Amino acid sequence: MNRILAKRQLAPEVVLLEVEAPRIQKRWKAGQFIIIRPLAESERIPLTIVDSSAERQSITMVIQAIGKTTREAVALEPGQALADLVGPLGEPATISSEQRVVCMAGGVGVAELLPVAKAFHDAGNHVTALCGARSDAYRILDEELRSAVDVLQWATDDGTYGFEGNVVQLLLSMAGPGTFSEGHVIGPIPMMKAAAAATRGWGLKLHASLNPVMIDGTGMCGGCRVTVGGEVKFACVDGPEFDAHLVDFDELARRNRAYREMEQEALRHQCRVGLSD
Repeated sequence: MNRILAKRQLAPEVVLLEVEAPRIQKRWKAGQFIIIRPLAESERIPLTIVDSSAERQSITMVIQAIGKTTREAVALEPGQALADLVGPLGEPATISSEQRVVCMAGGVGVAELLPVAKAFHDAGNHVTALCGARSDAYRILDEELRSAVDVLQWATDDGTYGFEGNVVQLLLSMAGPGTFSEGHVIGPIPMMKAAAAATRGWGLKLHASLNPVMIDGTGMCGGCRVTVGGEVKFACVDGPEFDAHLVDFDELARRNRAYREMEQEALRHQCRVGLSD
């Protein structure tokens, strides 16, 4: 049924939805994702699985209202149901043990970071989470992160909470070669690119969870293709996590911009072709 069980506002235009999904709840692992259609006429969008409840046979996801489909999703209320929900998709995050790990996230990437950071911590690693937001009002999942990691530090663009600046600047202010042996980064493409550039040569194994354009989630359409170490990969089946130091972030950014004008048009126009009155 994919019925929505609970809804919580996390920040302006950012909500957490808990949805009935017993089969996904039993199988998912940190780093994997789902694809949803909020309404029957909606587009398909990928979202990270943030948490789950065996007791409630549910999973939770965090959605930021940016485009037409995400706005349709955040408008849903408990008791309503998603038109479609499929998952878990993709490969789980790479989780080591007995390492000093840094997990970095910006914006709603913090939602993806939470289960990964928790998995690292549960595996016996010392985990430092560095999270970024535009301002204090846009920080999300702070309490959940504090209970899942050893160290949590925030960076805000305007300095209203924690370090003034971005996550990469925060990293460089406190760490260098040898500080961490492994890392995970998720967030806006420029932020992930900067994190990879800053840590190149540190001897740090840095994994990036990518967010390309994605349609079917099974590797059939090829929309999510990325270049990693000179080889073409498909984020939906080979990823979404890859070696950050090998990802062609410039190509990823170009591909993600390809449909920007059409996305803006979709906010203004509802195509009714093929839909019943």
